[in-house]
Amino acid sequence: MTNLDAHPQEVVCADAGGGAQLLPPRDVPLGGPRAMTVRRTLPQRRRSLIGSWCFLDHYGPDPVSASGGMAVARHPHTGLATVSLLFTGAIAHRDSAGYDAIVRPGEVNLMVAGRGISHQEFSTPGTDLLHGVQLWYALPDGTRHTAPGFERYAPEPVHGPGSRLLVYVGSLAGSVSPVRTRTPPLLAAEIALDAGARLELDLDPASEHGVLLDAGDLTLDGDPVPEDHLVYLPLGRGRVLLEAGLHPVRALLIGGEPLGEQIVMWWNFVGRSHEEIASYRAAWQAEIGAEPPPAGAGAATPRFGPYPEGQPAPLPAPALPTVQLRPRG
Repeated sequence: MTNLDAHPQEVVCADAGGGAQLLPPRDVPLGGPRAMTVRRTLPQRRRSLIGSWCFLDHYGPDPVSASGGMAVARHPHTGLATVSLLFTGAIAHRDSAGYDAIVRPGEVNLMVAGRGISHQEFSTPGTDLLHGVQLWYALPDGTRHTAPGFERYAPEPVHGPGSRLLVYVGSLAGSVSPVRTRTPPLLAAEIALDAGARLELDLDPASEHGVLLDAGDLTLDGDPVPEDHLVYLPLGRGRVLLEAGLHPVRALLIGGEPLGEQIVMWWNFVGRSHEEIASYRAAWQAEIGAEPPPAGAGAATPRFGPYPEGQPAPLPAPALPTVQLRPRG
């Protein structure tokens, strides 16, 4: 998925008890006259990161016949990893590292961009309703220049009284994911609660966390959570109580140890400086033939390729902002 909203708007975050913040979504079109709209809760001006997580898009239930579904042509990434999770529907993934995969509900598909990768995502022809999330996390300086990679994992559910957990990344409630993140410890888990059910979870107090409500009536430590909103939980929280009301709940729990680094994030790139981001953009534009290579660049090895022929035309990068990109985190 591409970050077409390169200049985030100001979003006010409500402060809740215990240092928690309620982060509202903003609607962002993925592009085109029949664009599928996503709800973005990370990044925001007051909250750029939760652990290493730097981006969260939540979409659907989206009627593909009316919206056109997901149709994101080839685009680049650097210095991050994408995590794709679906509730309904399916997405065809293809990337320049040679991986072809169908993203399905109940499994995680993790693509590590490393020094550079390009990929495309299209909802499959048999998908009538598309519903899910995509997250990015920033790679630390020690691994952000590694070779790209891809992993898929389908966890066994963890059942409790009126609850069901799928632990995609990290560990929770005795379930441990084998997915390698190349970053400080991370967590991503899907939570389902029956109407009236309650679930108390132990959290790692060395991590900060976020809870995204996809659907249903949810209170978190007694406070109501609006649908599509993300609740930020600061460091030091060792436990959280989730309770469903009259309607069943589906939520996403993310978390991680703080990255401890400043990042520069623009379009689909994560780097450490304005100049680094500008160099990634120039390399991409040159590789797809949208702009000439920088003077003196020579015949460098493609950072974002090679790519199979006969695919939809790649997305050109937007123009860089006229002001210096500033670090965040």
